[in-house]
Amino acid sequence: MAAPGKRAILSWALYDWANSAFATTVMAGFFPLFFKQFWNAGVDPVVSTARLGFGSALAGVVIAGLAPVLGAIADRGAAKKRFLVIFALIGIAATASLALVPKGFWLPALSLYTLALIGFSGGNVFYDALLPGVAPESRLHFVSALGFSLGYLGGGVLFALNVLMAVKPALFGFSSASEAVRVSFLTVGIWWLLFALPLMLFVRERSIGGKAAGFAMVRAGLDQLRAVFSEIRERRMIFLFLLAYWFYIDGVDTIIRMAVDYGLSIGFEANDLILALLITQFTGFPCALLFGWLGQKIGAKRAILIAIGVYLFISLWGSLIREKHEFYLLAAVVGFVQGGIQSLSRSFYARLIPEGKAGEYFGFYNMLGKFAVIMGPLLIGAVQIGLRSFGISGTVVSRLGITSLALLFLAGGTLLFFVREDGSSGASAAASN
Repeated sequence: MAAPGKRAILSWALYDWANSAFATTVMAGFFPLFFKQFWNAGVDPVVSTARLGFGSALAGVVIAGLAPVLGAIADRGAAKKRFLVIFALIGIAATASLALVPKGFWLPALSLYTLALIGFSGGNVFYDALLPGVAPESRLHFVSALGFSLGYLGGGVLFALNVLMAVKPALFGFSSASEAVRVSFLTVGIWWLLFALPLMLFVRERSIGGKAAGFAMVRAGLDQLRAVFSEIRERRMIFLFLLAYWFYIDGVDTIIRMAVDYGLSIGFEANDLILALLITQFTGFPCALLFGWLGQKIGAKRAILIAIGVYLFISLWGSLIREKHEFYLLAAVVGFVQGGIQSLSRSFYARLIPEGKAGEYFGFYNMLGKFAVIMGPLLIGAVQIGLRSFGISGTVVSRLGITSLALLFLAGGTLLFFVREDGSSGASAAASN
């Protein structure tokens, strides 16, 4: 591959390094802790959990509604990178602004977090859509895995620094751990912006005919979106894969977003949960690359099914853990499969979709992912509230909530089993597996 191609691939992958700081320090790490203990101080933990779940769900609704429309418009105007930058800047500004929210002000904190989630998730719609234009088809699995692996490493490096800031605030000139955590939100915004610059400068979007501008771009994009609705119904393997993805990625994303809250609910200390997150991050770095290699060797579908099986085990085992060492081991197992299932799902889908329509097709892909995130937190919240209404209390409520995610992995894995990697009819899929 020529040097400019390598530079574009690395620049594209570095965006994962950039925005994964939000996924680790904010989404998985400090925000759930800070939201419960600082912005919801004195509030019933079940209420704060429900508030967090509903905020995540709202962000999912917005992105799920916008993603396919914006994706189609971006395709017609060769504007995927432009839309990525817009959403990234929204996420960066909202994340940095969390540093300004004082104690007890849960609604402004949740509002900014929801806006940051919209920026993060919306940017990823167009980041994913740039993949087919950056990587040759023969290297899609590897390049997709490279992005996720750099994301785990970059997110882990900044998160480790942020944890050190919170544990030893005086070392960094802060008066308290809470001040250090609030400044950590600012560092995430700076990190995100800094490492997004290579993509902005060196990744060129490939335009495939019919480029439009202004209102014509919007009209052409909406017309193309209507056509894609019909195409997806006719392309059986794409439809079946998207349905499978909708179920299993729900479980994955719900575990990412609610793991810290779950750990607190069953009695673990904040420091235990932070260490577990760091274990997941640094396990995920090499394992994402390993799954990229595995996808090249045995096929993406088989590798994804292996990861789904592990997640099914995680959702059941997670409800039974009692000791800290079990939680740390569980975190390592999550790190083993988390990046792999995400990266291979992205590259597997990129090979199924028609050329020149990555924006709108990845719009549907991300739309289903966000609808799944709506379902996951609401499922856990509904189970917990339902159990409490029957007089059931204690940690059993949280444990049964996390166990419910097994249903999503079972449904997703079953549907994926019938998807053919060659895109042919699934009627005989079972016979070929």
